[in-house]
Amino acid sequence: MHSGRLAGNVLRFGRLLRDAGLPVGSDRIMLGLQALKLTGLESREDFRCVLAASLLDRADQQAIFDEAFERFWVTPDLFALSGPQQQTDTPAQAAPLSEATELEPSRNRRLAEAFAKLHGADELAALGERRERVQAASDRELLRQADFDSMSADEWRDAQRLITQWQMQLPRIRTRRLRPAAQGNRPDWRRIAAESARRGGDITRIARLATGTRPTPLVALVDVSGSMSRYSRSFLLFLHALANAERSTQAFLFGTRLTSVTRALRQRDPDQALQACTRVTQDWAGGTRIGASLHEFNLKWSRRVLGQNATVLLVTDGLERGQTEQLAFETERLSKSCHRLLWLNPLLRYRGFEPKAAGVRAIMPHVDAHLPVHNMDSLEQLSGALGALGKHPRTASESL
Repeated sequence: MHSGRLAGNVLRFGRLLRDAGLPVGSDRIMLGLQALKLTGLESREDFRCVLAASLLDRADQQAIFDEAFERFWVTPDLFALSGPQQQTDTPAQAAPLSEATELEPSRNRRLAEAFAKLHGADELAALGERRERVQAASDRELLRQADFDSMSADEWRDAQRLITQWQMQLPRIRTRRLRPAAQGNRPDWRRIAAESARRGGDITRIARLATGTRPTPLVALVDVSGSMSRYSRSFLLFLHALANAERSTQAFLFGTRLTSVTRALRQRDPDQALQACTRVTQDWAGGTRIGASLHEFNLKWSRRVLGQNATVLLVTDGLERGQTEQLAFETERLSKSCHRLLWLNPLLRYRGFEPKAAGVRAIMPHVDAHLPVHNMDSLEQLSGALGALGKHPRTASESL
């Protein structure tokens, strides 16, 4: 096998994936070169599979890898490089892009920036033009509508800053405890008597009391499986701001098992809080067992955290790999244990979304609202929906 141009291109391909956000180190690149020496280049598909097995470690990285592979390895005589006629002292160069590939924009902005950094002038100029148009049309407005999964690194940092600054309104309920109020409907005889005693028996004003309110407890069950990783990270930032403002907020993460991260989210710094959540969650970006995780929550946690009219946020795409009968039963049980059950689903970003998956159909009948959670706008809609929830009785099928 030729060890000049091909080895150099594999090295640059690994750097491209790293710039796009994948954790591809030099050890994985060396592993890929060693694997190619053993397997050879029998076909393009074999070549792709060898690189994927060497450079990737999680299933959720496959989509970015496939797009990068199709756009990078476009040399027609790629597999002729292994023949003796290709022996040459030409320096290693990246495989040239075809015209069709240059004109086709990447769906992932981080990957587009990585190609711009690799191939320079043309794509970088196009990206600069697009950024100028974005700024002219209002950076903030487009950032609010950008999908979390396709944000560039700069956009993701801007989104993080905005999320941590938000103030979310929780539903409030009346309490039996009375509080001082200028327009209260009950006289506060204790304060009236105390003020009268200080003024020699004169009553100068009538102190009043009114019924107080408090925010309802909020419990979030967040899916951190491979398909939900990016959205879950964004929602945890949103939840972090709330957990530091309202002490009645509880947070749980699940993939194949359930993990409580309430204490981790209480840290002041959002980056440290997310790192703490990642450390205590052993199945981050792994598989999905929604029904089993809800069963564990209903069995061990529901009585402890679902009192006082708690609202539950179930953040998942509903793509269950286990038994949907168990998922339907546990979702119904959860719905009956809380005041409101809101399902936040990133799949609602698709206009043609239909509940065809068995897991989605199992959850749908038992939730009070089905809301998107894929961009900044959807998080703001969630904040408004939570603020609109009162203490009115739950209807058969409530939609917000």
